[in-house]
Amino acid sequence: MTVAKVTEIIASSTKSFDDAILTGVARAHKTLKNLKSAWVKNQQVKLNNEGQIVEYRVELKITFLIED
Repeated sequence: MTVAKVTEIIASSTKSFDDAILTGVARAHKTLKNLKSAWVKNQQVKLNNEGQIVEYRVELKITFLIED
């Protein structure tokens, strides 16, 4: 029987949403084993006083298998 668990993380990047996703998945991979999927639950940008994007943020749901 296979059992999976889902955990939520928030990752950020100054480059792009894609880079924030890659950063989040790479960080999750350092701690969690058997990663199976990542779902982008939310995207958000942080703006400076001039309305320019200074940070891209993503909320990710990471699914991984639990070992026996």
